[in-house]
Amino acid sequence: MSLPHAILTALLEKPSAGLDLTRRFDRSIGYFWSATHQQIYRELGRLETEGYIRALPAEQPARGQKKTYEVLPAGRAELARWTAAEQDPKPHRDTLLLRLRAAAVVGTAGLEADLRRHLDLHRRQLAEYEEIEKRDFPPGRDRAEDRLRHLVLRAGIDLETFWTHWLTHALDEFAQLERDERP
Repeated sequence: MSLPHAILTALLEKPSAGLDLTRRFDRSIGYFWSATHQQIYRELGRLETEGYIRALPAEQPARGQKKTYEVLPAGRAELARWTAAEQDPKPHRDTLLLRLRAAAVVGTAGLEADLRRHLDLHRRQLAEYEEIEKRDFPPGRDRAEDRLRHLVLRAGIDLETFWTHWLTHALDEFAQLERDERP
């Protein structure tokens, strides 16, 4: 249910065509709510049918011209309703943690290398988030909307920091397990 709300948010920030919206998802919203090009276009059609968005009139009619969408008052009201509604946290599901639990009964073959790969991926993502923070949130940028966007980015930074620390600890445990198994 959240994809339409992610799209409404992005369109309220800036009216966009589907392709531009897809690119913006890849650069920002996609860090915490991903969607394929096809999902975005399908949802744009639904949102338009429901009266939440509309395609802006083209300056010059042309066949095959991309549509730029804007949010209508009903779409803004729906986004405000959804934002204010209570939502319980979703149960955490992570295949890496499940695989680690399974390793306790079937052995750890191959898992250490994948933990190292995950650590590298999380370190790279953390570095990317920190670069975005430096670029987009310099000291003194404290309008309400900037502070809220920065808060979302901080969540990403904190999660990646957690994973890099946890994976480092897990790899230390693997090293200790190897030492404990030696005669």
